[in-house]
Amino acid sequence: MGFDVIVVGAGLWGSACARHLSAMGARVALVGPAEPQDAAAHNGVFASHYDEARITRRLDNSRDWALFADAAMRRYAEIETLGGQKFFHKVGALMAGPESGVGSNYMRDTAAVAQAESIAHDALRGAALQERFPFFDFPDGILGLFEKEGGWINPRAHVAAEIGAGVANGVTLVQDEVVEVEDIGNGVTVRCAGGETLQADKVVVAGGAFSKAPGLLPDPVPLQVYARTIAFVEIDAAEAERLKDMPSVVYFYPDGAGDCYVLPPVLYPDGKTYLKIGGDPTDVELSTVSEMKEWFRGDGDPKAADYMVAQLFKLMPNLASQGVSHNSCVTSFTPRSTPLIYGQSERVYAVTGGNGAGAKCADEIGRLGALKVLGKPLPENRYQTDFLL
Repeated sequence: MGFDVIVVGAGLWGSACARHLSAMGARVALVGPAEPQDAAAHNGVFASHYDEARITRRLDNSRDWALFADAAMRRYAEIETLGGQKFFHKVGALMAGPESGVGSNYMRDTAAVAQAESIAHDALRGAALQERFPFFDFPDGILGLFEKEGGWINPRAHVAAEIGAGVANGVTLVQDEVVEVEDIGNGVTVRCAGGETLQADKVVVAGGAFSKAPGLLPDPVPLQVYARTIAFVEIDAAEAERLKDMPSVVYFYPDGAGDCYVLPPVLYPDGKTYLKIGGDPTDVELSTVSEMKEWFRGDGDPKAADYMVAQLFKLMPNLASQGVSHNSCVTSFTPRSTPLIYGQSERVYAVTGGNGAGAKCADEIGRLGALKVLGKPLPENRYQTDFLL
């Protein structure tokens, strides 16, 4: 069977792109392997949505990323209904950092974007910040911008919802790894690791960091991929109850030494409840696909995890921990820190470059990718980026 479009990569962006393509009337195949059951022994590709919680928020120091998130978040309820999966948890999102001096640029720019784009939020300082969120111990001089409509999403469930909605609308799901995309002049041929060959008029490569894999795109995508460690602090039921009103948090350290993000209590598939924290102290670039696979097969950097957990206990000194663990992930950055949505030929398109902010915006980026590949105009006067290199 021939398709109008094949989407390579069944993660957050690829599944969203396939759903929107089908809604626009295209015959679509979505190709990507299932999550590996044993990551340490897996030799194929990985995805970064293998987790239970990612922060979602409109508040951002970048106007476009704020608008991407706004468009996607407005469709969360619709996607949950169409896909039969709940993935959004509206617990609020708090951006916090120094209001002046070293490291204050992010908060100042975020406040300016929020005002310009009418993003509803509360600005909290000093006693008001402490009273609103008593489980945090912010130092003096910290500004908190609280978005009540933010919170967190379950990325696994988000992908399942997008795929479920797409399949219900006619998307053909092929759970296999793509090893080669060939532009044959009058169409494309996609070859899978399991031996299946698919043909279509066009192809979209939305493989995240693995969009760099040889054989997928005629021109290498200029992604810088960094190894990331995520740490998990286990808490018991009593502590989870104490923290039941905790929002998602992004915190910029007052000394300008970096930032971290913290997810509120989330129940994981192992039956335990964790706070998740990210924010590596250093960037370690992964230059090859082999390096990326090796990183995903491990459980991250224990020293980075120790650093992040120490930062968490500074922020939440009364946190009652039942133990700490850690795992691996990656982030992919583009030259201009904006998504890449462009054609490398009339038939082969790239949709990639989450820049550490792609999960919450996935449905909007997928929609823009679908518009692009079908030759439809992107929204005029909405976004400042041209989505090109």
